[in-house]
Amino acid sequence: MRNYLVLRVAAKIVVPFMLLFALYVQFHGDFGPGGGFQAGVILAAAFVFFALIFGLPTTRRLVPDRLVETGIAAGVLVYAGVGFIGLLLGGNYLDYFVLDRDPAHGQHRGIFWVEVGVCLTVSSVMLKIFYMFAGRRRREDDA
Repeated sequence: MRNYLVLRVAAKIVVPFMLLFALYVQFHGDFGPGGGFQAGVILAAAFVFFALIFGLPTTRRLVPDRLVETGIAAGVLVYAGVGFIGLLLGGNYLDYFVLDRDPAHGQHRGIFWVEVGVCLTVSSVMLKIFYMFAGRRRREDDA
């Protein structure tokens, strides 16, 4: 897509707003519709859009496979870690009330970190799936 100047300029303008919207959905998820899953999908969609315009090799340099795979594991660890911290503090698994002296603050804090873990895992998994399918080469006899 090197010859499509309008698409490249438009993508450079739109992608930062997509990333900003993903952050909005992530942080607004406690108070309304949205949350980690939706924010993760929007985040991954921004990078998929970037890859469609600028190419897969450029996107892989920006977000390498190692970072994507680390994000998958880190998101699951954050999610599970919140549950284990609740256990260590004397509550049940994923019992957010024990995360702070004020139970309401503890619940808010626990939900926030669970949603961060979900966002990280979902965006990383979606991007990994895209990398796997987009990186496949067509065989000569299939084309």
